[in-house]
Amino acid sequence: MKEYTALFEKLPLSRLLLAILFTPLPALLAEDAFPVNVTVDATQPIGAVKPIWNWFGYDEVNYTYLPNGSRVLASLKPTGDNPVYIRAHHMFTSGDGSPALKWGSTGMYREDAQGHPVYDFTVADRIVDTWVKLGLKPLMQMGFMPEALSVKPAGYPKNPKPTDANWPGPGCGFSYPPKDYQKWGDLCYVWTKHCVERYGRTEAASWRWQVWNEPNNFYWQGSADEFIKLYDFATDGIRRALPEAVIGGPHSAGIDAAWMSNFFKHCLEGTNHATGGKGAPLDFIAFHAKGAPTFVDGHVQMGIGTQLGVLESGFRLVADKPALKNKPVIIGESDPDGGAAVISEKFGYRNTPLFASYTAAVFLRKTDLAARHGINLDGAVTWSFVFENAPLFSGQRQLSTRDIDLPVRHVFRMFDRLRGERIAASSDAQLGLDEVIAKGVREKPDVGVFAVRDGAAIKVMLWHYHDIDLPGSAADVTLSLRLPTGGKRAQIDEFRVDGDHGNPLAVWTRMGSPAEPSVQQRKDLTAAAEFPVMPQREVPVAGGKLTTTTQLPRQSVVLLVITPRS
Repeated sequence: MKEYTALFEKLPLSRLLLAILFTPLPALLAEDAFPVNVTVDATQPIGAVKPIWNWFGYDEVNYTYLPNGSRVLASLKPTGDNPVYIRAHHMFTSGDGSPALKWGSTGMYREDAQGHPVYDFTVADRIVDTWVKLGLKPLMQMGFMPEALSVKPAGYPKNPKPTDANWPGPGCGFSYPPKDYQKWGDLCYVWTKHCVERYGRTEAASWRWQVWNEPNNFYWQGSADEFIKLYDFATDGIRRALPEAVIGGPHSAGIDAAWMSNFFKHCLEGTNHATGGKGAPLDFIAFHAKGAPTFVDGHVQMGIGTQLGVLESGFRLVADKPALKNKPVIIGESDPDGGAAVISEKFGYRNTPLFASYTAAVFLRKTDLAARHGINLDGAVTWSFVFENAPLFSGQRQLSTRDIDLPVRHVFRMFDRLRGERIAASSDAQLGLDEVIAKGVREKPDVGVFAVRDGAAIKVMLWHYHDIDLPGSAADVTLSLRLPTGGKRAQIDEFRVDGDHGNPLAVWTRMGSPAEPSVQQRKDLTAAAEFPVMPQREVPVAGGKLTTTTQLPRQSVVLLVITPRS
């Protein structure tokens, strides 16, 4: 708990929650609900659904095997054929494995008195064992620089906290180039070889492998050319141990067109620093895309347009290069903001249904944006996990708080049900992609739809989203569905997240925001955090068509599972 003290002295939890739940502006009464017409045609297939949302990441790699971390990971365990990928920082960082905010370490590399490498995978094995045991696939990050290899070991932090000076900016020894590139390449070789021997070649070959994190910002204190050299030696080491390894990058922060183009040019046609051959492995392309929330006049204002704009720029950059266009693309961090560990008023959305509705509205548009540019979008990593020992509803970006699921966690459960084939669907209140990129969702709300056919079942996800976190009218949705088969009736199962469903923060606030809830309060919070399942209902089917209605408050997500019956 003590690592949070300085943060909460600057921004007390009570003040943060008041900023989230209340506003100094006069209360804005919601107007009457407005009508929305949604049409779904299950006879018009669009294409197979790719689960781009089955990717998660976090800084604090040592949280992996701690109680809440392991429980969150267990909840992400794949339930079907689609793998879940995990990306984490600090696998190579020196230290004793003590967990800390925005930090981690495994101490896997040191040198003896003669300068010979000494490898110790005890902590790293504990991390990867947890992932593999749960059926999760690492997006294995080769980084950061071990203290014994860093050209600036004197600046190496020791399990730092976010409030430490110069953390995690320039001057930290883990962000510098190696003093010996061959030793760096050998470390990547030995670690990959160890993974092959411990988990099996077939398993290791099913992972994704990558080098470093955001080498175009302060995480890399070398030059662009030095990063290319680092990449060459790392990928050579990986391929020496596992020739079939799937390797990609550069995991840049945003879209730095000149920097990325230089990297791509080297991978395609440059001289490899490690092998002397042509180019370097680039089996997939990765970059990061973040939104830009602000806190204006007492309330949060999201930046969905900013995040989609970064994605548009990245997809265009890839699509404009014929040699790259067909390569898979992974958004290595894809979030509403930067800094998951940071607590701020502008991040007050994180505990609320606003995070859930944003996630639905932005994720399902990523697929449309990729299709526009002809991009093979393979996945998008949500940088949300859990913060061990943090106060309840701390205001950090996470999937659960002390094992109590937050609203956004349920959206990923809804996503997991979107299997099969996407089908034609439209909403007369869904904003156009170009409009959202240009303006965000600052005027009219966005009431959108995404639908799939999964065997006999039709699954329709609806969301009601707005950038500005103020009260607004609910949407009265009328859904008209054309079915591919006959029948006289259909069963509807409904799952929803809104202010009254799947929202334990509201219950906790009504309790008086206890720092340590009683046994009964804990039970009530756990019950409020359960995946919200509405009463099942049936509707008639006539001529292969049905009509049903549902209401979506602002900042809500609903999944309808419609199964025809004879």
